[in-house]
Amino acid sequence: MTLEYAGKTFSAPLELMAFATRHVPGALKLSQEMAWPYRREDWEFAAMVGQGLVLERAGEVIGTAMWWNYGEAYASAGMIIVTASAQGGGYGSRLFDGLLDATGDRSVLLNSTDEGLTLYKRRGFTAWGTVHQHQGLPNVVTPNARNVRPATVSDLAAIQVFDGRATGMPRPSMVAALADVGDVVVIDREGRIAGYAIARRFGRGYVVGPVAAENPEEARLLILAQLATLRGQFVRIDVDADQGLGDWLESLGLKRVSYATAMVKGRRPVSDGAARMYALANQSFG
Repeated sequence: MTLEYAGKTFSAPLELMAFATRHVPGALKLSQEMAWPYRREDWEFAAMVGQGLVLERAGEVIGTAMWWNYGEAYASAGMIIVTASAQGGGYGSRLFDGLLDATGDRSVLLNSTDEGLTLYKRRGFTAWGTVHQHQGLPNVVTPNARNVRPATVSDLAAIQVFDGRATGMPRPSMVAALADVGDVVVIDREGRIAGYAIARRFGRGYVVGPVAAENPEEARLLILAQLATLRGQFVRIDVDADQGLGDWLESLGLKRVSYATAMVKGRRPVSDGAARMYALANQSFG
């Protein structure tokens, strides 16, 4: 943006600042420009559970970069956007360097589009996997699984512990926030929580994730339990390509539409025991 004064044209200065509630409309506009299906509510939720930076020029948001704190050792990053008219001017690097400064000594996880790979590799990120995005109108029948049930408030602590085992990161606040806005089902193995799945409003419809379990079969049961309540609804699910759920999701009408490269700067977290994460809350939260 330029300003005109006394017949002369000046470029308005760029300001790098903390993401605040007032930035949500501008951030939404950026994601719409990128054809990303975030709603205003999705931006508000992301800002509530995390923190971020904004590049602003004369009150206009031209870039965003968000991150989520998972204890002293880990963080995830995402929603990194620069408006098309400002790309190629080093703004993405300025935003991302500011984000890395904010995360301190933590190892940082993110899922990158092909366009972002060069920037992230230059900042020391390495690829370790692939995330596949599936979406569509699911075709499912009500599953008959005696050990899958709706979660209760009293299950939250056990779900948080299981999530920590599956991700290798302490995420109690994130899990509590997701459970608060979504519907949760669990694997109950004789009184022990051995997996969970959350479905919530997101983007064009609903997202199923996180999904954590001790084996692929029980991950499928959790997903089916959620999909059975979402007949006729648009559903998205982001899964680790190595976990082998892709063909099965396709058979349910959830087509693979895109992918992202999972990357880490620092040390990759390690799951504990049999617990594994099969589907993400979204590609930004990790």
